[in-house]
Amino acid sequence: MEKSMFYKNFLSGIFFLGGIVLVIGIIFMIGKDSGFSQPKFHVQVLFRDVGGLIEGARVQLAGVSVGSVSDIRFLDKKIDGRRVKVEVSILNRYKKQLGQNVRFSIKTEGILGDKLVEIHSDENGPQVDLSQPVIGEDPLDVQDLAQVFSNAAESFTNTSNDFSKVDVVRLSKVLEETARSLVITSKGLNTILTELNYISIKSKRLLDRIEQKIIDGDLFKVF
Repeated sequence: MEKSMFYKNFLSGIFFLGGIVLVIGIIFMIGKDSGFSQPKFHVQVLFRDVGGLIEGARVQLAGVSVGSVSDIRFLDKKIDGRRVKVEVSILNRYKKQLGQNVRFSIKTEGILGDKLVEIHSDENGPQVDLSQPVIGEDPLDVQDLAQVFSNAAESFTNTSNDFSKVDVVRLSKVLEETARSLVITSKGLNTILTELNYISIKSKRLLDRIEQKIIDGDLFKVF
């Protein structure tokens, strides 16, 4: 009886230890794939507002996950209007891809609106020293964007209402009368121009005759 209990306890202990070793192995493999055990360097990025970014969020470069957010905290004193410091941990093997012409921004991804830090490589952008705090680009405020669309929709609705109040029949009659007046006016102008042209021709003929009389020396014979 005692031997049977001993073997049961022994086997239970082996299974327990085996389970612990298996869990440790899985954690190690996951950590290795995620870069937890790989050397990293840290960059401090300053934002006015992080828009719901949390520690552990991914850091991306050209769509590739290159690190994670390791720390988020308020600054004791604002720097260039920024009050939140975000520390990102980036794998050393991606340091060459960063270069010095980079920008950091907070991006929303997925239906659930998960936040992450996006690194943009811009050859024409200003150079930054990654060993010093870098000024980041604040995320787009969805509430502000919604307010803009709301104001635009309200303005469009008011404009529609104003148009609906216009008496279309009356407006068409006014436009028709205006068009008729313009046609009559244009005909009158055309008549006046024709008469002026006729007068101009007659005047020219008269001046030509007077000029010829002057040349011939018998101007007064005309009278």
